[in-house]
Amino acid sequence: MMMDEIPGRPGAYLLTIALDRPLVIDTARLRGTLPAGTYCYAGSARGPGGMRARIARHLNSEKRPHWHIDRLTVAGRVTGTTFTENTGECELAQAIAARADATVPLDGFGSSDCRRCRAHLVRIPGTVLPVSIAASITAIIEAATVRYLAVPPAAVPPGALYSACYE
Repeated sequence: MMMDEIPGRPGAYLLTIALDRPLVIDTARLRGTLPAGTYCYAGSARGPGGMRARIARHLNSEKRPHWHIDRLTVAGRVTGTTFTENTGECELAQAIAARADATVPLDGFGSSDCRRCRAHLVRIPGTVLPVSIAASITAIIEAATVRYLAVPPAAVPPGALYSACYE
């Protein structure tokens, strides 16, 4: 996937992350261990460069950790992303957490500034492709439709979810 295919506008996104070994999280406000497995993280991109800049940061494994998710993306590998301009990170987090196979591995992860969500990170057993995640979200957020990055972003209708796989 080419980064220029991701809109440089504000929006929300989900990352699919593979973690091959347990990861100890020990920050001032969050402590626990994430077991090896597949994770989905919901985030938002409101700053300069929008979703393109934020997702590029997550793909960079040599960054200095700042957010909770940085520790996971450095220790694991981002295997895919789904992103949209039509809904917020809380709606994405709640939609993916509603899957029957999803569990919250660490309360407060990625949601320290959120009063609505238990966490913005969920663990999904097995290997889950972004297409499956996008389908789960589409089923819950009725206004969204699934589109893949093979479609030029300019041709995708407002409210569409974009999905890409990196493996």
